[in-house]
Amino acid sequence: MRFSLLPSLPISAFIGLRYSKTSNKRSFVSFINLFSVVGIALGIASLITVLSVMNGLEGQLKQKILGILPHIVVDNRGPILLSPALQNQILASTDFVEQEVVVQSSTLIKGLFLQGIDTSAEKRHSIIAKNIIAGEWDSLQLGSFNVLISQSLASQLRVSIGQRLRVISPSASTYTPLGRMPSQRLVTVSGMFQLDSEADEKVMLMNINDVAKLSRKRDLAFAGTRLYLNDAFQYQAIVDELDKQGLSYTTWRERQGPLFDAVGMEKNMMSLMLFLIIAVAAFNIVSALVMVVTEKASDIAILQTQGLVPRDVMLIFVLNGIFNGIKGVISGVVIGLLLVYFLNDILALLGSGLAFGPDGAGLPIAMKFSEIVIISAVSLGLCILATLYPAYKAASIQPANSLQTQ
Repeated sequence: MRFSLLPSLPISAFIGLRYSKTSNKRSFVSFINLFSVVGIALGIASLITVLSVMNGLEGQLKQKILGILPHIVVDNRGPILLSPALQNQILASTDFVEQEVVVQSSTLIKGLFLQGIDTSAEKRHSIIAKNIIAGEWDSLQLGSFNVLISQSLASQLRVSIGQRLRVISPSASTYTPLGRMPSQRLVTVSGMFQLDSEADEKVMLMNINDVAKLSRKRDLAFAGTRLYLNDAFQYQAIVDELDKQGLSYTTWRERQGPLFDAVGMEKNMMSLMLFLIIAVAAFNIVSALVMVVTEKASDIAILQTQGLVPRDVMLIFVLNGIFNGIKGVISGVVIGLLLVYFLNDILALLGSGLAFGPDGAGLPIAMKFSEIVIISAVSLGLCILATLYPAYKAASIQPANSLQTQ
C-alpha cells in the first residue's frame, strides 16, 4: 500500500495530511479549506497587531501619567512597617506634599496641583527629573521658591525660564490690613519638563520646605510619604496592609483609575471581537470537512473494509482540521509579527500623521509573548473543536451503504 512508504507516520495522520492538501486545487472543497486557513491567519494577525498597539498605549500612559502622579501617598511621615515581600514591591519612599493651588501669570489664571518634593531623594526615581528640557532639576533649593512646570503649561501661561508667577494657596491664609487673605507667593520658573501626557498641564513642582512656608506650616509634620512602586498596578496588597495598620492613604486610582479602566475595557472588547472573527474562520473548517467527508465517502468505506476502525476514521478528520488550524495559526503569527515590526513604517508610507510613539511618531508597540501563546493555543483549540462533528459523521459511515450508492 502507498502508506507503507512512510512507516514512521501513522495511517490516520498520513491520510489526514493528504486530505488537507487536496490534489484538485480548483475544487470547491479546496477553496473552502483555503478560505478557512486564510480567515484564521488574518484574524490572528489582526489580534496580535491590535493587542501590541493597545499594550504600547497602556504602557505609555502608565509611564507618563503614573510617572507624574504618586502611586501611593500615606498621610504620615516616617517608616512604614511592611512584610519583606511587600517591601520588595516598593522602589522608594520620599517625603511628599500635594495641594491644590491657583497660579496667576500676566495672561492667565489656572488651577494646578502643587507638589512639594525632596529633590535629592526624588532625583533617581522621578520621570520628570529624566525629562527636563530647560533649566535644572537641582534648582529647587530650600528658600529659592523656584518651580518646575511643563513646557505645555509654560506656553499656556506665556512664561519662560526666569520669569515669575503668583501662586495662591486657598487652603492656607494670612492676615492683612484688608482682612484674612489666601496665602500667596511669587515664584520663579527655573526649569521645564516635557512628557507629552495630559498630566503635564496639571502639575507644578516646588521644594517641599518652600511649600510648607507657603502653607504657613512651621515644619513638615503635615507631609506624607510617597511610595514609588515597581509596578503601579500591583498596589492592592500594599493598601490592604495599610488598612490593617489603620493608616490613611490615597492611590493613583482615585484620580486616573477611570482612564485605565476605559483603556482596559477597550482592549478587552477589541480582543473579543477579533476572537469572534477567528472563531468564525475556525468553524469554516466544519463546512470544509463536511464536504471532504461527502467527497471521500467511498474512500472511507474502502478503508473500513480493509480494517480501518471508526476511531481511526474519526482521527483522520480531526487531524485534517488540526493541520489546517496549524497552517492558519503559524501563518497568522508570522504575518502578525511582521505587521507589528513594520507597522510604523507602513503608517509613515501611508502618511497617517499619528504621533503617539515614544519618539513622537507612529504608535507605541509592546508585544507580549504570553499573549501570542494564548492566542495561538485558543485558536488551535477552536479548530480542534470544529473538527469533532464532521469527524464523528465520517466515523458513522456504513461501508456497505456507501459503496452501494457510489
